[in-house]
Amino acid sequence: MNTALGRLVRAELRLMTRDPLVLTFVLVFPIVTMLVIGGSFGTKPDPAFSGVNPGHWYVASYLTVVIAATGLVMLPVHLASYRERGVLRRFAAAGFPRWSFALAELVVGLAAIAMASVVLVLVAAPVYGIPALHQPWRVATALGLGSVGFVSAGVLLGTLLPSARAAQAVGLILFFPSFLLGGGGPPPHVMGSALQKIADVLPLTLVTNAVREPWLGLGSATGSLLAVAVLATLATVASARRTRL
Repeated sequence: MNTALGRLVRAELRLMTRDPLVLTFVLVFPIVTMLVIGGSFGTKPDPAFSGVNPGHWYVASYLTVVIAATGLVMLPVHLASYRERGVLRRFAAAGFPRWSFALAELVVGLAAIAMASVVLVLVAAPVYGIPALHQPWRVATALGLGSVGFVSAGVLLGTLLPSARAAQAVGLILFFPSFLLGGGGPPPHVMGSALQKIADVLPLTLVTNAVREPWLGLGSATGSLLAVAVLATLATVASARRTRL
Protein backbone atom coordinates (compact mmCIF):
# COMPACT_ATOMS: atom_id res chain seq x y z
CA MET A 1 0.00 0.00 0.00
CA ASN A 2 2.89 2.33 0.68
CA THR A 3 4.05 1.74 -2.91
CA ALA A 4 0.56 2.47 -4.21
CA LEU A 5 0.38 5.62 -2.12
CA GLY A 6 3.76 6.69 -3.47
CA ARG A 7 2.53 6.26 -7.04
CA LEU A 8 -0.51 8.37 -6.26
CA VAL A 9 1.61 11.14 -4.75
CA ARG A 10 4.03 11.17 -7.69
CA ALA A 11 1.20 11.24 -10.21
CA GLU A 12 -0.56 14.07 -8.40
CA LEU A 13 2.64 16.08 -8.09
CA ARG A 14 3.17 15.82 -11.85
CA LEU A 15 -0.39 16.95 -12.48
CA MET A 16 0.03 19.82 -10.02
CA THR A 17 3.01 21.24 -11.90
CA ARG A 18 0.95 21.27 -15.11
CA ASP A 19 -2.17 22.80 -13.57
CA PRO A 20 -2.68 26.46 -14.60
CA LEU A 21 -4.67 27.08 -11.41
CA VAL A 22 -1.61 26.20 -9.34
CA LEU A 23 0.73 28.28 -11.44
CA THR A 24 -1.51 31.36 -11.42
CA PHE A 25 -3.55 31.41 -8.24
CA VAL A 26 -1.18 29.73 -5.80
CA LEU A 27 2.14 30.85 -7.27
CA VAL A 28 1.65 34.09 -9.22
CA PHE A 29 -1.27 35.78 -7.43
CA PRO A 30 0.34 36.02 -3.95
CA ILE A 31 3.62 37.28 -5.39
CA VAL A 32 2.06 39.95 -7.60
CA THR A 33 -0.29 41.23 -4.89
CA MET A 34 2.51 41.25 -2.32
CA LEU A 35 4.65 43.40 -4.61
CA VAL A 36 1.78 45.77 -5.43
CA ILE A 37 0.34 46.20 -1.94
CA GLY A 38 3.69 46.14 -0.16
CA GLY A 39 5.07 48.72 -2.56
CA SER A 40 2.11 51.01 -1.88
CA PHE A 41 3.17 51.56 1.74
CA GLY A 42 6.92 51.97 1.29
CA THR A 43 9.66 50.42 3.40
CA LYS A 44 10.01 52.86 6.30
CA PRO A 45 8.74 51.81 9.76
CA ASP A 46 5.11 52.86 10.07
CA PRO A 47 2.89 53.08 13.19
CA ALA A 48 0.00 51.57 11.16
CA PHE A 49 2.12 48.42 10.87
CA SER A 50 3.01 48.27 14.57
CA GLY A 51 6.15 50.28 13.88
CA VAL A 52 7.74 47.81 11.47
CA ASN A 53 8.74 48.05 7.83
CA PRO A 54 5.52 47.56 5.78
CA GLY A 55 7.46 45.49 3.25
CA HIS A 56 8.54 43.09 6.00
CA TRP A 57 4.96 43.04 7.33
CA TYR A 58 3.66 41.80 3.98
CA VAL A 59 6.49 39.33 3.40
CA ALA A 60 5.59 37.67 6.72
CA SER A 61 1.86 37.86 5.93
CA TYR A 62 1.81 36.55 2.38
CA LEU A 63 3.12 33.10 3.21
CA THR A 64 -0.28 32.55 4.82
CA VAL A 65 -2.01 33.84 1.67
CA VAL A 66 -0.29 30.98 -0.18
CA ILE A 67 -1.70 28.58 2.42
CA ALA A 68 -5.24 29.94 2.01
CA ALA A 69 -5.08 29.89 -1.81
CA THR A 70 -4.03 26.25 -1.74
CA GLY A 71 -6.62 25.12 0.79
CA LEU A 72 -9.61 27.17 -0.29
CA VAL A 73 -9.24 27.25 -4.07
CA MET A 74 -6.71 24.84 -5.56
CA LEU A 75 -7.54 21.62 -3.71
CA PRO A 76 -11.35 21.91 -3.66
CA VAL A 77 -11.48 22.55 -7.41
CA HIS A 78 -9.03 19.74 -8.12
CA LEU A 79 -10.88 17.19 -5.98
CA ALA A 80 -14.36 18.24 -7.08
CA SER A 81 -13.33 17.90 -10.73
CA TYR A 82 -12.15 14.36 -9.97
CA ARG A 83 -15.49 13.51 -8.35
CA GLU A 84 -17.38 15.09 -11.26
CA ARG A 85 -15.50 12.97 -13.83
CA GLY A 86 -15.74 9.77 -11.80
CA VAL A 87 -11.99 9.57 -11.19
CA LEU A 88 -12.44 8.78 -7.49
CA ARG A 89 -14.74 5.86 -8.32
CA ARG A 90 -12.09 4.49 -10.67
CA PHE A 91 -9.47 4.77 -7.93
CA ALA A 92 -11.77 2.85 -5.58
CA ALA A 93 -12.42 0.21 -8.26
CA ALA A 94 -8.65 -0.18 -8.71
CA GLY A 95 -8.33 -1.06 -5.01
CA PHE A 96 -7.16 2.28 -3.62
CA PRO A 97 -8.92 3.06 -0.31
CA ARG A 98 -10.45 6.52 0.00
CA TRP A 99 -8.01 7.49 2.76
CA SER A 100 -5.00 6.86 0.50
CA PHE A 101 -6.16 9.44 -2.04
CA ALA A 102 -6.96 11.97 0.71
CA LEU A 103 -3.49 11.42 2.20
CA ALA A 104 -1.93 11.89 -1.23
CA GLU A 105 -3.80 15.18 -1.62
CA LEU A 106 -2.54 16.31 1.79
CA VAL A 107 1.03 15.65 0.66
CA VAL A 108 0.44 17.43 -2.65
CA GLY A 109 -1.15 20.43 -0.95
CA LEU A 110 1.75 20.77 1.48
CA ALA A 111 4.21 20.43 -1.42
CA ALA A 112 2.40 23.20 -3.34
CA ILE A 113 2.55 25.48 -0.30
CA ALA A 114 6.25 24.78 0.22
CA MET A 115 7.09 25.40 -3.44
CA ALA A 116 5.09 28.64 -3.69
CA SER A 117 6.46 29.90 -0.35
CA VAL A 118 10.05 29.40 -1.48
CA VAL A 119 9.39 31.27 -4.71
CA LEU A 120 7.64 34.10 -2.84
CA VAL A 121 10.58 34.52 -0.44
CA LEU A 122 13.08 34.47 -3.31
CA VAL A 123 11.15 37.23 -5.09
CA ALA A 124 10.68 39.28 -1.92
CA ALA A 125 14.33 39.10 -0.84
CA PRO A 126 15.81 41.57 -3.36
CA VAL A 127 12.76 43.88 -3.22
CA TYR A 128 11.95 44.20 0.50
CA GLY A 129 14.55 42.03 2.19
CA ILE A 130 13.67 39.12 4.45
CA PRO A 131 12.82 40.18 8.02
CA ALA A 132 14.81 38.53 10.79
CA LEU A 133 13.08 35.58 12.46
CA HIS A 134 12.75 36.46 16.14
CA GLN A 135 11.12 33.17 17.20
CA PRO A 136 11.77 30.64 14.42
CA TRP A 137 10.19 27.63 16.11
CA ARG A 138 6.91 29.46 16.67
CA VAL A 139 6.84 30.63 13.07
CA ALA A 140 7.61 27.13 11.77
CA THR A 141 4.95 25.59 14.03
CA ALA A 142 2.32 28.12 12.94
CA LEU A 143 3.13 27.61 9.25
CA GLY A 144 2.98 23.83 9.65
CA LEU A 145 -0.28 23.77 11.59
CA GLY A 146 -1.88 26.38 9.36
CA SER A 147 -0.88 24.45 6.24
CA VAL A 148 -2.26 21.16 7.56
CA GLY A 149 -5.48 22.86 8.66
CA PHE A 150 -6.19 24.64 5.38
CA VAL A 151 -5.18 21.66 3.24
CA SER A 152 -7.44 19.40 5.29
CA ALA A 153 -10.27 21.91 4.89
CA GLY A 154 -9.60 21.92 1.15
CA VAL A 155 -9.83 18.14 0.97
CA LEU A 156 -13.08 18.29 2.94
CA LEU A 157 -14.58 20.93 0.64
CA GLY A 158 -13.51 18.99 -2.43
CA THR A 159 -15.32 15.87 -1.20
CA LEU A 160 -18.49 17.80 -0.34
CA LEU A 161 -19.00 20.05 -3.36
CA PRO A 162 -20.64 18.46 -6.42
CA SER A 163 -18.63 20.02 -9.25
CA ALA A 164 -15.48 21.95 -10.09
CA ARG A 165 -17.53 25.07 -10.85
CA ALA A 166 -19.26 24.88 -7.48
CA ALA A 167 -15.92 24.36 -5.75
CA GLN A 168 -14.42 27.33 -7.56
CA ALA A 169 -17.34 29.58 -6.63
CA VAL A 170 -17.37 28.55 -2.97
CA GLY A 171 -13.59 28.64 -2.74
CA LEU A 172 -13.34 32.17 -4.15
CA ILE A 173 -16.16 33.40 -1.90
CA LEU A 174 -14.26 32.05 1.10
CA PHE A 175 -10.83 33.12 -0.09
CA PHE A 176 -11.16 36.79 -0.99
CA PRO A 177 -12.66 38.08 2.28
CA SER A 178 -10.10 36.00 4.15
CA PHE A 179 -7.31 37.33 1.94
CA LEU A 180 -8.32 40.99 2.29
CA LEU A 181 -9.08 40.92 6.01
CA GLY A 182 -6.83 38.14 7.23
CA GLY A 183 -3.39 39.20 6.09
CA GLY A 184 -3.13 40.27 2.46
CA GLY A 185 -5.04 43.56 2.61
CA PRO A 186 -4.69 46.71 4.71
CA PRO A 187 -3.25 46.52 8.23
CA PRO A 188 -5.81 46.04 11.03
CA HIS A 189 -5.13 49.50 12.47
CA VAL A 190 -6.67 51.23 9.44
CA MET A 191 -9.80 49.07 9.30
CA GLY A 192 -13.10 50.16 10.77
CA SER A 193 -14.25 48.55 14.01
CA ALA A 194 -16.79 46.30 12.25
CA LEU A 195 -14.18 44.98 9.82
CA GLN A 196 -11.73 44.42 12.65
CA LYS A 197 -14.27 42.31 14.53
CA ILE A 198 -14.90 40.20 11.43
CA ALA A 199 -11.18 39.89 10.73
CA ASP A 200 -10.43 38.79 14.30
CA VAL A 201 -12.47 35.58 13.96
CA LEU A 202 -11.24 34.51 10.53
CA PRO A 203 -9.06 31.36 10.54
CA LEU A 204 -6.59 33.03 8.19
CA THR A 205 -6.21 35.95 10.61
CA LEU A 206 -5.30 33.51 13.38
CA VAL A 207 -2.71 31.81 11.18
CA THR A 208 -1.31 35.15 10.03
CA ASN A 209 -1.02 36.47 13.59
CA ALA A 210 0.63 33.24 14.72
CA VAL A 211 3.22 33.62 11.95
CA ARG A 212 3.73 37.36 11.71
CA GLU A 213 3.98 38.40 15.37
CA PRO A 214 6.78 36.01 16.43
CA TRP A 215 8.52 36.50 13.08
CA LEU A 216 8.66 40.30 13.39
CA GLY A 217 9.18 40.35 17.16
CA LEU A 218 5.74 41.84 17.87
CA GLY A 219 4.76 39.18 20.40
CA SER A 220 4.47 35.45 20.93
CA ALA A 221 0.86 35.09 19.61
CA THR A 222 0.36 32.07 21.87
CA GLY A 223 -3.44 32.42 21.81
CA SER A 224 -3.52 32.51 18.01
CA LEU A 225 -1.16 29.53 17.79
CA LEU A 226 -3.33 27.45 20.13
CA ALA A 227 -6.44 28.39 18.14
CA VAL A 228 -4.70 27.36 14.91
CA ALA A 229 -3.76 24.02 16.48
CA VAL A 230 -7.39 23.40 17.48
CA LEU A 231 -8.72 24.37 14.05
CA ALA A 232 -6.12 22.22 12.28
CA THR A 233 -7.09 19.23 14.43
CA LEU A 234 -10.82 19.72 13.78
CA ALA A 235 -10.28 20.13 10.03
CA THR A 236 -8.07 17.04 9.84
CA VAL A 237 -10.53 14.91 11.81
CA ALA A 238 -13.48 16.10 9.72
CA SER A 239 -11.58 15.45 6.50
CA ALA A 240 -10.55 11.97 7.62
CA ARG A 241 -14.13 11.08 8.61
CA ARG A 242 -15.44 12.31 5.28
CA THR A 243 -12.99 10.17 3.30
CA ARG A 244 -14.35 7.06 5.00
CA LEU A 245 -17.86 7.62 3.61
